[in-house]
Amino acid sequence: MSQPEGKRRLGRGLEALLGVGTVEEAEREGSLRELPVSEIRPNRFQPRRAFDSEALKELKESIAANGLIQPVVVRPGAREGYELVAGERRWRAVRELGWKKVPAVVRDVDDPTLLTLALVENLQRASLSPIDEAEGYSRLTRDFGLSHAQIAHAVGRDRSTIANAVRLLDLPKAVQSLLDEGALTAGHARALLSLGDVREIARLARQAVAHGWSVRETEKHSRGEAAGSGRSTARKARRAQPPEARRIEEVLRKKLGTDVAVVLRGKGKGHLDIRFYSPDDLARLMELLLGRRWDG
Repeated sequence: MSQPEGKRRLGRGLEALLGVGTVEEAEREGSLRELPVSEIRPNRFQPRRAFDSEALKELKESIAANGLIQPVVVRPGAREGYELVAGERRWRAVRELGWKKVPAVVRDVDDPTLLTLALVENLQRASLSPIDEAEGYSRLTRDFGLSHAQIAHAVGRDRSTIANAVRLLDLPKAVQSLLDEGALTAGHARALLSLGDVREIARLARQAVAHGWSVRETEKHSRGEAAGSGRSTARKARRAQPPEARRIEEVLRKKLGTDVAVVLRGKGKGHLDIRFYSPDDLARLMELLLGRRWDG
């Protein structure tokens, strides 16, 4: 497998990994082709199972108003036509707009690299659900024999991040669905995994959703150390938060996969409380916040 280069290049975007710039740049270089939209099929290794309809609508409106800034990237099909390497959202958008042809760049890419690039594209541009991400990493190991260290190098993540992600596939399917829906975060899931028993995990997951437990509260319940009065006080404090602060907390919880609190001190001042539960969890958060590898 010809792997993408390391983490420094990942920050330049997926097109940099493929040697693809804008439509104008590709045209100047002579690599741009106008391919029939109907001859292009989706990436069969696409890890994303669902595309956000509102985000796709916004992209479609942007393309209708401004044209396509970046070409899609494809590889020759095994028998005929082409298979997407990068740009499935763009391809879906122009197809819905009724375009007959789309600007494209053709690259020779093998199967393991195709899956890796699909993961990179989704991780860079629109967060995958934790389960979709875990399934993608697992498939690289299962189908192509890559180690967690090799996957980490290819997608620009730390090895411990890959290992923690893949562990989520040990959750019962019902709990995996709660992660897909955003009812639970990966932080909740890591706390639940400490139980070991799938029935207990499912039972406690349902309670966590029903009672709106934070990651910390879920962790305490998982260890059997929950204190009823403390939970009640925490819930009352969250209900007293202004709606905008609660909205910010929810957005950050989903983005970071851990418990986040907005602590207000008056006159527009305050601080963010971001929880981590192990050295690996802290390294994962640092990578998310910095957008690059964190070596401590």
